[in-house]
Amino acid sequence: MKRIALISEHASPFGILGGVDSGGQNVYVGQLAKHLAKRGYQVDIFTRRDRALLPEIAEWSEGVRLIHVPAGDPVEIRKEDLLPYMQEFTAYMLRFCQQTHYDLVHANFWMSGLVAAELKRVLQIPFVITFHALGRVRRFHQGGNDEFPDERFDIEDRLVREADRIIAECPQDETDLVQLYNADPHKITIIPCGFDPSEFWCLDKALARVAIGLNPDDRIILQLGRMVPRKGVDTAIAGFAKFCEKTPAKLIIVGGELNDSDPRIAKEVDRLTAIATELNVSDRVHFVGRKGREVLRYYYSAADVFITTPWYEPFGITPLESMACGTPVIGANVGGVKFSVADGETGYLVPPNQPDAIADRLSHLYAHPTLLKKLSQQAIRRANDHFTWQSVADSMATLYQSILIDSSPLDSTAVIDRGFTSVITAIQSAQQCLQTELIQAATLITNCFTQGGKVLICGNGGSAADAQHCAAEFVGRFKIPNRRGLPAIALSADSALLTAWSNDVGYDHVFSRQIEAFAQPNDLVIGISTSGRSKNILEAFETAQRFGVPSIGILGGDGGHARSRCDLSIVVPASDPQHIQEVQIIVIHLLCELVEAWVVNHEQKPKRQRLRLQNRNHSGMAVETASIQTKTAFAG
Repeated sequence: MKRIALISEHASPFGILGGVDSGGQNVYVGQLAKHLAKRGYQVDIFTRRDRALLPEIAEWSEGVRLIHVPAGDPVEIRKEDLLPYMQEFTAYMLRFCQQTHYDLVHANFWMSGLVAAELKRVLQIPFVITFHALGRVRRFHQGGNDEFPDERFDIEDRLVREADRIIAECPQDETDLVQLYNADPHKITIIPCGFDPSEFWCLDKALARVAIGLNPDDRIILQLGRMVPRKGVDTAIAGFAKFCEKTPAKLIIVGGELNDSDPRIAKEVDRLTAIATELNVSDRVHFVGRKGREVLRYYYSAADVFITTPWYEPFGITPLESMACGTPVIGANVGGVKFSVADGETGYLVPPNQPDAIADRLSHLYAHPTLLKKLSQQAIRRANDHFTWQSVADSMATLYQSILIDSSPLDSTAVIDRGFTSVITAIQSAQQCLQTELIQAATLITNCFTQGGKVLICGNGGSAADAQHCAAEFVGRFKIPNRRGLPAIALSADSALLTAWSNDVGYDHVFSRQIEAFAQPNDLVIGISTSGRSKNILEAFETAQRFGVPSIGILGGDGGHARSRCDLSIVVPASDPQHIQEVQIIVIHLLCELVEAWVVNHEQKPKRQRLRLQNRNHSGMAVETASIQTKTAFAG
């Protein structure tokens, strides 16, 4: 049984959410620990002791302990002021880890990373890090309001070099790590945050409103999160005020109130209240304070729309929780929000600091209730398909295992067991969430073949081999013998064209050029990519759209940009490219089996109808002949 040390110096899962220093990281650490424990890990969470009555060691849930580390006086200290206490924190952990063996350390935030780096240096324990926020990004957006010390930048540079793996929570996080910290892309794995389906699900809207004292007939808009300026609550209020010029509604703000015990929160709420008063919506904007997680689903479910418009956001868990409760999101087109919210599918993305854009999207949604309902359904599905804490823990466990194998003598049996276990997990996840997309894709391909069209398939590397494999199954046969060949072309198969066009023009256009040449009405394009970010695949989908040819993406991870460029996407819910590709070949085989059966059935229908007609005709002739013979006999 593997033992993991999670370090989160300022954010304990035992902390109160909604405070200046309490938010998504508290949830992340707690949920990850609980779900890793369900997979058989022993997890200890090391967090700073900020209250005198807290025990040193506490059993928090099955398989998870909270270790309250003495570092400074047991009082609340702003995270911006914690760096001087990390030496004491590190010394405690070194003593603790010499008595209790840990296989791996997972640091959360840069100061926890500093502790983990020292543990690795002294005790040779490998470590991974989730930064949750990067200092250079924060300084860019907040400027002089960023109160973290400048030493943060050098420490983060060190951690990027020394960490065994770096966890990026979204593609923007990965880009920032590479461009601003010169991180090795091969050390970075994208694993998003999540939500817990046992905490957040869609409740009846009217019932939820009654439960928290809201009028079932009102238009309710929700904002929920930490009360700090960068969260852009002032932008949400301004956009709401503009919307209310024509449409009455209520804005419920969860996270702080004027008499909050934290003076920093009270100050921010006071500022926001003044803005609401200035914009003449103070009677429509309601600050309801911080709420326990057990009631948050009622607020999410009660709302028609959820607004989150931060200046920047490393990830942001609240959009996931809102979508899980069936409430579409209007979110700022930044960081993790633009990763979790699918624009036009589960809500809308708007530029940060643009109240007019918020008002416009609110007006559009309330003017189209059918669309609002559709976005609600799609939001529930996206959250559950791609962002549960269970799937996060599965991806994290796979990453942990790869690090442990890399850092220990080769155990062939362990490699084999890990490989099979990981791919089984990926297949089971795909089975749960891809059935609808598979049926829709098989229907599109069947319609293409039965209407005289052909399928053009493209991919790179291993996906190029999968494209040729898929084409071969269609042209040849999959399971049904003696059926006609189904016209399919792998656009990666013509080496002369690929090399010539790549050399003379560029590889980004090798597939789009062939689509321009071959595509006809009733054709269909399939693009295969483990990441959804290959430029030539994106170009292929755009060209297909320009020619009026439908397209299907067989993708992985979060689907990348390809997800929004194709007409239908089948996104394998895994982060490891190897496992994505292994599941993609199963997807291809299932499509071949369905399409082959449906095409053959379609083409045999006329034959069966002709046979039935002939049988009816033969039966009629026989009856008529028998009648004549009978009449003749009687006449005789």
